[in-house]
Amino acid sequence: MERFKCKIMYDGTHFSGYQVQPEKRTVQGVIESVLTKLHKGTHIRISASGRTDAGVHARGQIIHFDSPLQIPEENWLKAMNTLLPDDISVVQISRADPGFHSRFDASGKEYRYFVSLGTVRDPFRRNYSYQAGFKLDYEAMNESVKHLIGTHDFTSFCSAKTEVEDRVRTIRTIEFVESGDELMFRFVGNGFLYNMVRILVGTILEVGTGRKRPSEMKEILEKKDRSCAGKTAPGHGLYLWEVFYD
Repeated sequence: MERFKCKIMYDGTHFSGYQVQPEKRTVQGVIESVLTKLHKGTHIRISASGRTDAGVHARGQIIHFDSPLQIPEENWLKAMNTLLPDDISVVQISRADPGFHSRFDASGKEYRYFVSLGTVRDPFRRNYSYQAGFKLDYEAMNESVKHLIGTHDFTSFCSAKTEVEDRVRTIRTIEFVESGDELMFRFVGNGFLYNMVRILVGTILEVGTGRKRPSEMKEILEKKDRSCAGKTAPGHGLYLWEVFYD
């Protein structure tokens, strides 16, 4: 039995998220179905660096699985991509240490969130960026995120459905890059809570439109109350961009 590490990309538009759910199309379900075919009916379970919600995309999701098959790595890549649907691709596959775990060994993640600033709705971007269509005060936004950099309890910035009790995370980078009529948010940290990036985006956008003051970000953190933060930005603008390992 050997352990394999895979980097995968997927368009989350037509998935009900990553995790297997009864009667729903999920990333995990589709990949496990393909691996089951390659193993002649034997179910092969995969583990990922983390779950993504319905509509959320990934360019650098990492999964691992165990297999008894003796297949060269390049043949694994070809076999899986031949059977996978067009909205999932295996980018890389390699043999891993038997103790490697895609989730527990991850030292950090990068997420990106795309916002369309155009005043006219672009039907070709509707599933891949949040079409906000309003002007933003970048100076205020940059001032607000200074309160978020570092190690904090992010209870105010995670879903009420968050199951983990330890909500302390470290954010190393938050930056904004504007290109044409699109704004890209870039978040890098040691880990992110359920809906954390989307709530951060929604709150920062409220600062950018003047509905919140930059200094309120510090107050929101300290209150540890989800109702104090902004709305959760839509899932289709979010991408799991990269997972880091030491």
